[in-house]
Amino acid sequence: MAATAFSEDELLYLSALQHLVFCERQCALIHLEGQWNENYLTALGRVMHEKKVDQPAQESRGDLKIEYGMPLRSLRLGLSGKADAVEFHRQPDGSWLPFPVEHKLGKPKIDDSDRIQLCAQAICFEEMLSVQVPRGALFYGRPRRREEVAFDEALRQKTQETAGRLHALIKAGITPIAVYEKKCDACSLVDLCLPKLANRSKSVHSYLREIMGS
Repeated sequence: MAATAFSEDELLYLSALQHLVFCERQCALIHLEGQWNENYLTALGRVMHEKKVDQPAQESRGDLKIEYGMPLRSLRLGLSGKADAVEFHRQPDGSWLPFPVEHKLGKPKIDDSDRIQLCAQAICFEEMLSVQVPRGALFYGRPRRREEVAFDEALRQKTQETAGRLHALIKAGITPIAVYEKKCDACSLVDLCLPKLANRSKSVHSYLREIMGS
């Protein structure tokens, strides 16, 4: 494991990894500028977490223990947060192996944002508990399906790189310009970001430069 890279004062929200992978501008609007705006999907997600996972709680069933709302921290990644749910499975030697489970409202995503967020949780547990966490799961509310995720070296490397990008973005303190993509339509910050307006402004600027010959 790499040496400690960050102090307690430098820790960023673990959940920001997902925002960054989805859109760097969205991440900056939320975590640099403090902007937030709920839409139907984010409101449903918030209610789901408040009901099920945000309050610290425990369950125990034989060789399985479940912790909800467990605090997380990694000085190596420079991240802190809270785990939706963590299953602790009793091993043959009597130890308990953590298996993080992240709850998501919608369906599985094309990008790696959810898997990176979950892998970061696993790295936190490894650092906090001095154990190896080989896999976890994403539970998606719409299909009500659980998708197991293996924390292989490729995903761990991508998670480390994403955490580094997050710290670089926050340290730079600059919000990236808006660039419209289809995914913008589902973003709760679309009315604050105004990506379509930014695209139109660029088009007008390009047109004026062309007719003025500059």
